[in-house]
Amino acid sequence: MTDKNQGNEIEAKFCLLSFQDIEKKLIEIGGLLIKPRHHERNLRFDTPHQELTRNHRVLRLRQDKNIHLTFKGAAEHVGGISKRREIEFQANNFTSANKFLKALGYDVSVIYEKYRTTYQLDEFEITFDEMPYGLFLEIEGPDVVSIQGCANKLDLNWGARLSESYLTLFYRLKNALNLDFRDLTFENFKGIDIQLEDLAIQAADQ
Repeated sequence: MTDKNQGNEIEAKFCLLSFQDIEKKLIEIGGLLIKPRHHERNLRFDTPHQELTRNHRVLRLRQDKNIHLTFKGAAEHVGGISKRREIEFQANNFTSANKFLKALGYDVSVIYEKYRTTYQLDEFEITFDEMPYGLFLEIEGPDVVSIQGCANKLDLNWGARLSESYLTLFYRLKNALNLDFRDLTFENFKGIDIQLEDLAIQAADQ
C-alpha cells in the first residue's frame, strides 16, 4: 500500500519456509486475493557511476500484466520497518520506457524477477513473493504498530523481520557462494541449493 498523500511506502518483510499455513491463516481472518500469482520482471537502472545506488535510491521499470515506472528514495528503518518515498505510475510500452530511460543516461544495472501473489486485509496489502533464492512475505500498512499487529495475527515472528531489500540479500548471497552472474533470475539459480545460513537470516514461520 502506498500512502497516496505522502507517497510513502511503509512495509515489513519476512522470510518464510512455506506459504501454505500463513496463506490459509490470512484467508481465515478475512484476507482477500486481489492479484493472483503472476510473474514480475524488474529492470533496475542507474548511472554509469552508480550514483542512485550510492545514494540508496531506486529507479525501476517493472513488467507484469502492466508496466510500472518507479522511483524510491532512501529508506528509513524504524523499529525494523522500512519507510521510503515512492513515486510510481504506469507506462504504456515497456520497450519505449526502456529506451526513454537510456536516453536520459541511465543503464540497466541488474535484472531481477519473482512470482508475486497479493492479498488485501483491512488497510494492509500483503504480498507472497517467490524469489529465486527463497520465499518471502511483505506487509505494507500505515505505521509500525499496526503492521506489527497484522504480523501477530498471522503468527509471524516479529523478531525475524528483515530490513534488507531483495537485492541486498542477493548481493550477500553472491558473496557467500561466490556467484559470478549479474542478474537475480530463476534461470541463474537453477540447480543451486540455498540455505537460510547463506543469507544470514531467520524464517519468521519457524
